[in-house]
Amino acid sequence: MNAPILTYVTFLPLLGVLAILFIPQQSESGKNAIRWVSMVISTFVFIVSLRLYFDFDPDVAGFQFIEKYTWIPSYGITYFMGLDGLAFWLVLLTTFLTPITILSTWTAITKRVKEFQIAMLVLETAMLGTFVSLDLFLFYVFWEIMLIPMWLIIGVWGGERRIYAAIKFFLFTAVGSFLMLVCIIGLVYFHNQETGELTFNLLSLYNTNLARMYEILFFGAFALAFAIKVPMFPFHTWLPDAHVEAPTAGSVILAGILLKMGTYGFFRFAMPLFPDGSAFFTPLIVVLSIIGIIYGAMVAMVQPDIKKLVAYSSVSHLGYCMIGLYVLNRHGVEGSILQMINHGISTGALFLLVGVVYERRHTRLIAEYGGICRPMPIYASIFFLITLSSVGFPTTNGFIGEFLILAWWVQRGSGALRLVHNGYVQTYGAFMLLGLVVMVWFFIV
Repeated sequence: MNAPILTYVTFLPLLGVLAILFIPQQSESGKNAIRWVSMVISTFVFIVSLRLYFDFDPDVAGFQFIEKYTWIPSYGITYFMGLDGLAFWLVLLTTFLTPITILSTWTAITKRVKEFQIAMLVLETAMLGTFVSLDLFLFYVFWEIMLIPMWLIIGVWGGERRIYAAIKFFLFTAVGSFLMLVCIIGLVYFHNQETGELTFNLLSLYNTNLARMYEILFFGAFALAFAIKVPMFPFHTWLPDAHVEAPTAGSVILAGILLKMGTYGFFRFAMPLFPDGSAFFTPLIVVLSIIGIIYGAMVAMVQPDIKKLVAYSSVSHLGYCMIGLYVLNRHGVEGSILQMINHGISTGALFLLVGVVYERRHTRLIAEYGGICRPMPIYASIFFLITLSSVGFPTTNGFIGEFLILAWWVQRGSGALRLVHNGYVQTYGAFMLLGLVVMVWFFIV
């Protein structure tokens, strides 16, 4: 327990980067060696991360595996890492999906193999660092580093419109990130004015008392950065382009992990740091989430491109996650967290399966396949099972989270379940159910 396990898990991928730098890629054997190093290192990171699973105590409230060291004392910046129940599962999801994603690139990525594998390993470090950082400066560093390799993966190894998709992805994310940085500095300034303590320590900043106007402004900036990453309607327009143009590995990481950065950011930073601002924007966030649920499901119905179909379904699914967070009760929050993990597994699997047929047919148009059940029965069975999981069919992993979210208007009282008889609550629930019905109906038909 005394070993800096979070540091090991976060920065081990960079050892693979160092090793890959010294391997030439001119020959096929060199490319294979690079692939093997990346695969072995990412698998080793997953094995090391299992230590978190066995040592994590679910009965202990607060953060575990704490690592805290002075970094830039003149500005109150520390190297501060920790893990709680939310970050715990997201870290394991990241270390689990990364080696699978790298394996999927074995024959798909044949040009600039060294650069691609370096980008993947750097991206893994940035994603892990984002989830475990408890210093706002450290968090922002990892948040920004994460942008660069994904931008390169889309822009260098993507499809025909990869430059357009990469620039759009970069601009959307960068604008939100810049506003968040300004508000991080402002929050630290007000905390220093109030307490005389100059710090970026998240746990200390939780206790900062801000005027209501500043809470609303700061929450708005944080929420914009995270809403773009979710992505919430109407900030979702970069996502279909990024998914369609990205290589299969990029789509898996984007859907499986990067989108969860947005919901994680709301839960970890925006909501607890600015509770009054969060309360002020709650009606708007709930309405936009419901619009996203229905809009994403209906737009997915008319997509001829199977990658765009899965991308728009993600807009709908992440709307459920946001609703779960903002109903502010146990059922909704637990359902939202479960749905984050389950969506990462199911949608990541869908993009991998789409990549399998794309590598063989070099098209993503559904009409071009003409039915794959007979020539690929095993593949079709797996695809059908994952699809049921994605739409939340009972007994699949996708059902549990969505059920808890849809049951958010049911509260426990006096030992029995009772309905909350608020008109707007019932209206929200009806629209959420409508979105789910649209998705299920489309996949059945």
